[in-house]
Amino acid sequence: MKKFSWIVSIIILAIVIVGCSDDASSEGGGDSETVGIAMPTQSSERWVLDGENMESEFEELGYEVDLQYAEDVVENQVSQIENMITRGVDALVIASIDGEALTEVLEQAENQEIPVIAYDRLIMNSDHVSYYATFDNFKVGELQGQYIEEELELADGEGPFNIELFAGSPDDNNAYFYWDGAMSVLQSYIDEGQLVVQSDQTDFEQGATLRWDGAEAQERMDNLLSAHYSSEEIDVVYSPFDGISRGVISSLKAVGYGSDSNSMPIVTGQDAELSSIKSIIAGEQTQTIFKDTRKLAESAVDMTDSILNDEEPEVNDTETYENGEKVVPSNLLEPISVDIDNYEEELIDSGYYTEDQLQ
Repeated sequence: MKKFSWIVSIIILAIVIVGCSDDASSEGGGDSETVGIAMPTQSSERWVLDGENMESEFEELGYEVDLQYAEDVVENQVSQIENMITRGVDALVIASIDGEALTEVLEQAENQEIPVIAYDRLIMNSDHVSYYATFDNFKVGELQGQYIEEELELADGEGPFNIELFAGSPDDNNAYFYWDGAMSVLQSYIDEGQLVVQSDQTDFEQGATLRWDGAEAQERMDNLLSAHYSSEEIDVVYSPFDGISRGVISSLKAVGYGSDSNSMPIVTGQDAELSSIKSIIAGEQTQTIFKDTRKLAESAVDMTDSILNDEEPEVNDTETYENGEKVVPSNLLEPISVDIDNYEEELIDSGYYTEDQLQ
């Protein structure tokens, strides 16, 4: 009898253990669920941080993660996503290199019923984009334009000032939002002659910088300076991204800007990359837009986790982001303008960077 009771006890204990294990795996992802994360490149520190933040948060929820970087080669990213689909990932989070190059591979994802989250860059021309996690991209450009407006006191009638305009990559839908946001502030001052573009290059296509390449921006700035600023001084450069800004600054320094006799013009930026914050502290770059990648990663992870648990993800925009096939439901986060006056509060006090990192 005692032996029988002991056997029954063992069986009951085993059932309890299995039940607890099932309960645990039902929270978050569970060991059997995998999320594929496709990032553009490791050459930009912000994408490294984005990838690391998402990987950590997904793993905390119990998901397995397949994180891949394509080094800004579109074919590599397509191949990586195809391989993720073949391996049977349960969801895809994609920061696209070329937002218009993924239509066919997303059809494969749709056939396998794999949900797709567009991360920070909208994926175009596909109805198989479930949701979009990003920042308010129009506001990013608007904040950059407003910074120039305030620093030059344009609203008070100051001017004229010489300005040159840089735009982002034409294969990234966000680039147009940044440009439109900035021009919503700056265009009237250009029309009124308070801001003068000596090169007359005032269209997005003229200022576009493929793949956001700093070297390409530096070469264009070299050409602008030699062609239009031999006798004129440049007062401000609108740049939508820190990598472009650093290329512009290298060009400016090469012809003597940033010296005691010739101060650096206002140079805007975006992403609050570590090297650009150091540049701001050194008095070279003037401003950047801080987009807290920790919060963006959290937004994308929450969206993905909700979908995989048959819940409705949080969104706050269902009208803006038309990708050519559908309006993609989006969750927009707030960007923050950062310069020498508030970088400590926004970046150090928030724990995004440490003081030692900025030395």
